Amino acid sequence: MTANLQTVNAGEAAPIKNVAACLSLVRALQNRHPLQPNLGVFAGFSGYGKSVAALYAQNKTDAAYVEVSDTWTRKKLLSSILSELGQHRANGTLSDMEDEIIGILARDPKRPLLIDEADKLVDKNMIELVRMIAKKSNVPVLLIGEELFPKKLEHVDRFRDLVLVMGYAQPCDLDDTRTLAKAFYPSIHIADELLDLARSKGEGRVRRIGNTLHSIAGFAMLRGMSDINLNQYEGLFSEGKLPSRREAA
Repeated sequence: MTANLQTVNAGEAAPIKNVAACLSLVRALQNRHPLQPNLGVFAGFSGYGKSVAALYAQNKTDAAYVEVSDTWTRKKLLSSILSELGQHRANGTLSDMEDEIIGILARDPKRPLLIDEADKLVDKNMIELVRMIAKKSNVPVLLIGEELFPKKLEHVDRFRDLVLVMGYAQPCDLDDTRTLAKAFYPSIHIADELLDLARSKGEGRVRRIGNTLHSIAGFAMLRGMSDINLNQYEGLFSEGKLPSRREAA
């Protein structure tokens, strides 16, 4: 028997606090004085939902969004930004591509540029390229990275004083966990004590909480339950490790 789980529509994000915090940073950059710096940073541990929050902010602000990969070069970074801006065939030298990005961005100064996994740009000595794009276009630029990303930026010359707004993603609290449960599985009521244990075992990380909610919902649906509490649940909790053969049985 396959459980028919009711989930939130694809592309939607549950309005947890980190989603609101990320959007608030983007709005602050959009509403700054034109002579103020246009860079923001949103940092936090893996699994806190930073990328989901960034995608929500993208949808709300029509931002250009790119997620940096370990294999990216300067050319790949520039071509990916151009693709997000509607130019799917990048031509010319790196300087030509940079100038084209700056020109497109400058024509719409309120449209943000969001760069996820931006700490990789520091590791690859590519962050200066982003700084120049931000400086010359003067559009809101939000850099999203891991917990130690701000420390990395402190060691980059000419970057420390250019960050206007700064925020850290926080672990989910019980209220966030309730919100996730209602968004992902609205047809099932999950008691607070079970939600709080899912949050605690998952260290407040959205991904782990979401995995546990999936297990809880599947457990409940297979048994025809529309309400479930801690005493009734006999399934797994996501704790940052894969279950053993015995646990998964």
